[in-house]
Amino acid sequence: MGKRPPYSTDIEAARYAPPPPPSYHFPQSTQWFSWLVPLIFLANIALFVYSMYLNDCPGYLNENDCLYYHYLGRFSFQPFTENPLLGPSVRTLRVLGALEKDLVVGENEGWRFFTCMFLHAGVVHLLANMFSLLFIGVRLENEFGFLKIGLLYLFSGFGGSLLSILHLGNGVVPNTISVGASGALFGLLGAMLSELLTNWTIYLNKCAALTSLLLIIGLNLAVGFLPHVDNSAHIGGFLAGFFLGFVLLMRPQYGYVNRKYIPPGYNVKRKSKYKWYQYIFLVLALIILLFGYAYGLTLLYNGKPENMFPWSQTNPI
Repeated sequence: MGKRPPYSTDIEAARYAPPPPPSYHFPQSTQWFSWLVPLIFLANIALFVYSMYLNDCPGYLNENDCLYYHYLGRFSFQPFTENPLLGPSVRTLRVLGALEKDLVVGENEGWRFFTCMFLHAGVVHLLANMFSLLFIGVRLENEFGFLKIGLLYLFSGFGGSLLSILHLGNGVVPNTISVGASGALFGLLGAMLSELLTNWTIYLNKCAALTSLLLIIGLNLAVGFLPHVDNSAHIGGFLAGFFLGFVLLMRPQYGYVNRKYIPPGYNVKRKSKYKWYQYIFLVLALIILLFGYAYGLTLLYNGKPENMFPWSQTNPI
């Protein structure tokens, strides 16, 4: 006679079925609100307006020599023979913080490494740089935040200023100055390239993106070989930004989940946040950056930068 299992029914078994495991979702990537790049844009515009006010072309030259005097009055531009970019005089730019070797080294005015990034030689110069700043900078700040992009902008600009002043020390014309945000802007382009390389695995259409970016970079660098353009600032800023991108713009690899987004009691195989080659890029880039800045500053204050720049042409405004 068969035995009946005690207290065992399908209904009772179903009643005590184990609960389903808790679910979790991958956090959405944060989109930052861009305010720093527009602020830099407004600061450049305001400083250019102030430089034209301080310049006061009619106060130093004949009114008929100042461009558009009848429309702009005190804000009229210097003659084309002095400044072909529709802007202030060299005297005004020097007073406001243009980059000049004699003042930086001889007078210990190191702050000019940074102030020159917010000055522009003319309307043409200003508009070209500001359109590039908004086009590149806003997108980068939306993705990486104001702190990283702010550091990238300043230290790329410093790298461009450092190479530029070494170039100025080799110039044929003495007391040549350099101004403009080009070094910092080329730093943003360089950072876009290194960001693509260090975060290679998370991108779709990798080859197309790389080809397009290299084409844009090549065209912008080619502009630097025009007369009155300080290509050394472009190259210095680009190199600084390229290596800074490996340090500041690393992204977690696809599938990484922070522990705080995993519910208690739910075991999931977690990937490491970064890949091994990202750490290698970061360490190498940091070493190269520190060595490059230290070598450039040592060369500026203690060395002789002559014959360093085969691309040297007409000196910048």
